[in-house]
Amino acid sequence: MTKNEFNLQLNDHSVSLQSFALNFTKDIEDANDLVQDTMLKAVTYYSKFKEGTNLKGWLFTIMKNTFINNYRRLVKTNSLITQSDDISSANLHYSAAKNSSESKFVISDINKALATLQPEYYVPFIKYFEGFKYHEIADELNIPIGTVKTRIHVARQILKKYLKTYSKDILGADIV
Repeated sequence: MTKNEFNLQLNDHSVSLQSFALNFTKDIEDANDLVQDTMLKAVTYYSKFKEGTNLKGWLFTIMKNTFINNYRRLVKTNSLITQSDDISSANLHYSAAKNSSESKFVISDINKALATLQPEYYVPFIKYFEGFKYHEIADELNIPIGTVKTRIHVARQILKKYLKTYSKDILGADIV
């Protein structure tokens, strides 16, 4: 049998290969890929085919083995990915229990630091922190806008000194 005759017979079996592949994959696109892989292997290993034997059976065997090998490769890949995901630090963050006591200490220290501020610094700072604009604070407290800016700046400096232990986060960026 010549290679051209072999290719013609191979094309004649493509419909039955398609339905056989669909039994394995249960998905049209995956079945098309499996048929294509099977036909590529059949053409590649044309010299291994013995003339006079059942071509359809030979093609179905190639398809079955290709499907099994792909499935095993997929399972192995997924198990490796799953194992590495299970122990990654990013996923440990989601699986770890949230410890709220640490944030309670931080909030407590911030409240203590705010309590040390004198009222002339505390009020403008809190208003600014709550989202008020400088001119709104100045109008409400009936003081010049420059005084508002200075008092907020002084309050920030006092808080920075008091909360020095929290001045750097994990990445090294300033928090306060």
